[in-house]
Amino acid sequence: MLVPIIAQLFVFLGSEPRIGSPLRLAILRVLRPAESAVRRLIVIAARGLVVKEVEPRPMPKGPIIAKGGTARPPSFQLFDPRKAFVRVRKPHRGTRIEPRITLIGYDPRIPLLWRTPAPQPKPEPAKPVDDGLIDARRLTRRLEALKLALGDLPRQARRLVRWQARRERLEFLRPTFKVPLRPGRPPGYRAEPTHDVDDILIECHRLALDAMRADTS
Repeated sequence: MLVPIIAQLFVFLGSEPRIGSPLRLAILRVLRPAESAVRRLIVIAARGLVVKEVEPRPMPKGPIIAKGGTARPPSFQLFDPRKAFVRVRKPHRGTRIEPRITLIGYDPRIPLLWRTPAPQPKPEPAKPVDDGLIDARRLTRRLEALKLALGDLPRQARRLVRWQARRERLEFLRPTFKVPLRPGRPPGYRAEPTHDVDDILIECHRLALDAMRADTS
């Protein structure tokens, strides 16, 4: 069911490098739950999977170019984006101590000798014409990564197992999270489904939680 949904998103996105904000928001309303559903399918596929540990390689310098001179295909994000919690700092209300400076023989004309000339106002740069369109390249990359991940779930499952193994090795660095699914509702979840992708996400989320419980038992 996810394959025709992703194909439909590609049709709506088209080949235009820039799209309108309403179209972008409409695509994201389907893309986010679709990404969450595929992420849970990967968790299900990784249940009980054991892969050979790969030695870490140093990061290459410069852009990564695949064989044939083409750019490397986008990589699907294996973990849910975490919610950001903003910590509000209380203002410090301590007593401010003002320095007491006494000048002997002070002449009020002295500062005039050191006054710097007022800076000349810089000409304002020309503002780009706002056509109401938004760059769609990042959205296209996310769609491509989603399509590739859904087309090869076993490979994504192996990626997930290796990712979790790396997190376990980094115990001394205390990673912020070690499981791919965030607590609570998944990204893009809607309690009242308005699209086929909503029902798919609800079912995939239930199955993924069962798979994770079975792996830890």
